[in-house]
Amino acid sequence: MTAQPSGADRGAARVPVRGLTVLYDPDCSLCAHLSRWLRRQRQLVPLELLPAASPEARRRYPGLDHRATLDEITVVGDSGQVYTGTAAWVVVLWALSEYRELAHRMSSPTGARFARGAVLAAAKWRAAQLPARAPVRGGHPGSGWGGGAYRQQDGWTYRPGSGWTMEPPGACAGGECGTR
Repeated sequence: MTAQPSGADRGAARVPVRGLTVLYDPDCSLCAHLSRWLRRQRQLVPLELLPAASPEARRRYPGLDHRATLDEITVVGDSGQVYTGTAAWVVVLWALSEYRELAHRMSSPTGARFARGAVLAAAKWRAAQLPARAPVRGGHPGSGWGGGAYRQQDGWTYRPGSGWTMEPPGACAGGECGTR
């Protein structure tokens, strides 16, 4: 089996995945816990855990947005495949012996909704744990972990006071998101 980045399977060449590097935020207690858990699992595809935005991550992957890798799980395949968000979690599960079947189920339309919900729940918990983080996304007030809105590229926005909402791309033009 080969793994494919989200949305990239239509017309793209399939490349076998023989190793994955998981970039994780070492300052996030949930991320650190999961990285320790991953190290203890039996791996069908070797996983290397590397602190996101570290000097080593920047050296190995100069083309990545390293500030964004602190915001959202990013997994890099040995042939340059890049997975983020839900696709990253699914490919990590796929690499584990005990969870490969679950990864296949999460790749189905029904399973993808469940996987997305799990990722959003983890992000919400994480946002509550990291209130002092400087803004990461967008570079304008109210973005990132600084107590304002946390936005993802797919249109989902998390506001600490009201939770997750879906906003069409471009709805945050002018820096007004996170101030409502």
